[in-house]
Amino acid sequence: MKDAKSLLDGLLGGGGLGGLASGAKGAWDGQSGLAKGAMAGGLLGILLGGSGTRKMAKSALKVGGAALIGGLAYKAYEDWQAGKAATPQATDPAALPAPEGTAFLPADPIAADDLSARLLRAMVAAAKADGHVTPTERRRIGGQLGALGLGPEAQSLIEAELDAPLDVGAIAGLAKSEEEAAEIYAASLLVVDPDAPAEKGYLAMLAARLQLPPGLVEHLHARAASLV
Repeated sequence: MKDAKSLLDGLLGGGGLGGLASGAKGAWDGQSGLAKGAMAGGLLGILLGGSGTRKMAKSALKVGGAALIGGLAYKAYEDWQAGKAATPQATDPAALPAPEGTAFLPADPIAADDLSARLLRAMVAAAKADGHVTPTERRRIGGQLGALGLGPEAQSLIEAELDAPLDVGAIAGLAKSEEEAAEIYAASLLVVDPDAPAEKGYLAMLAARLQLPPGLVEHLHARAASLV
């Protein structure tokens, strides 16, 4: 999908488009004067209503959504390959390794957009894991999408994933390499409460379907828990 990376940055609050928390109320209340990026951030903030949303928003504002997900997965993958212990250590998102030009954020714009679109799908799917996207909330989200200026392709992508049955196998099938598998898991991990029963079960199934080594999963959790 064209410009998917910019969309991912905007929806997560990165790239100067406003944060999840600051845009959330306006996205539903229809308050005027909010930038479209902030409104989109608010939409995703409500959609991805896990306990990690505020932390993710704060982190994404520093480096951008795609860079945050890619850098976190890149760091976890490097540490796992090096045989380091998976120990949470407070980490400023700006100190994460720059993923640009790697498998975690390709330099080619088309490849980067393709990966960002798949990460967005994974995040929307993870947001549904706890069942809080009820038919009523789905109608409210649908009523807002057209007003956000996301473009028909982006709107269709979000609506399609919202309406699709939760299918862990389909999300796992989005990964084209072990690096991408780690990144899809990281993106999903960042938008859920990993200790809540439903989300914990979803993450366990996703890790299994992605065929991620347990040690790598531990590193991904440690990196996510370390964000400040």
